[in-house]
This record gives sequence, structure tokens and C-alpha cells, in this order.
Amino acid sequence: MLLGIQNNSRKKGFTLIELLLVIAIIAILAATIFVALDPLTRFQDSRDSRRWSDANSILSAIKIDQIDNRGKYLDSIRAIPAASSSEVFMISNGAVMSGCASGNAYCDTPVTDDDNCVDLSGLVAEGYMPNLPVGPDGDGSWSASTTGFTLQKSTQGYITIRACESEHSDEISVQR
Repeated sequence: MLLGIQNNSRKKGFTLIELLLVIAIIAILAATIFVALDPLTRFQDSRDSRRWSDANSILSAIKIDQIDNRGKYLDSIRAIPAASSSEVFMISNGAVMSGCASGNAYCDTPVTDDDNCVDLSGLVAEGYMPNLPVGPDGDGSWSASTTGFTLQKSTQGYITIRACESEHSDEISVQR
């Protein structure tokens, strides 16, 4: 009678060793993919891309304003004396008169003097920009009073806009 009954006590499934091996392989693949994608570098690249875009939009707004005003720059830019072509000014959104060099530790090209601020809120007031861009925080922290962007005016009338910080570029700078 016992010969006709089969032993069904063996159940089908994975053993503990098989499960641990699969989990280990998945963990190794995930770690390899994470290292290959390097998310920190991607975040830094995206912040640099935003800085390039913002610097270009500031300079474009300045140039369009200049064209619309028959070659004259915005009053705050015209107020920069021609003799100060080597000086670098922090762009601000409002009448800030000091503290503009406070972020120099993070700037690729530092602001020349603590009082070197240039108010470009007129570009917003005149409708050339919806708002004045503030640089994305990297090592420094930027606000409306110190936007993280600088302006330099040459004796020939060229305007250079720079982002204070650059994480994967030597310098983020546009000039026209």
C-alpha cells in the first residue's frame, strides 16, 4: 500500500541561497549604473546650463533696451563711468548700495568693490524681462540684492555679463 503513494513533501520554490545571489547581482548592477550616471555631475551641469541661459537673457534684455532707446543704455548702466572699464559690478534687483562683494569667495571674476552694484530692475519695469534672474545656488547663496551675475562695461561700450559661479566651466561669460 505504501508503494503507490508518492512523497509530495518537496515543494517548488527558490532557496535562500538563490534569493541572496539574485539580490547581490541586482545591487551590483544598481551601484554600477549609479556610478556611471554620476548624478552630482548632472546636477552641476544643469545649474551651469541655467547660468548660461540667464546670462544670455540679461544681456539680450540690455541690448534690446539699448536699441529701443536709440543707442542709450539703461540709466544705471550709463551711470558707470567710462574710466571704470576694469571694474566688475554685481547685478542687483533694487537700489543696493553696499555688500555687493560679499559673494566674492564664490565668484570666478570677483566684484571689484563692495559698493559696485548696478540696479537692473529697470529692465523688469520696462517689460524687457519678466523678472531679474537669480543664479542657482552652488557654493554661494544668491538673492535679489546679489543675483550671482556680474556686469562689466568696456570703454568701447561692450557689456560683459558673467555668472559668479561655474561648476564645470572655466567661466560663464557672454559679451556684446
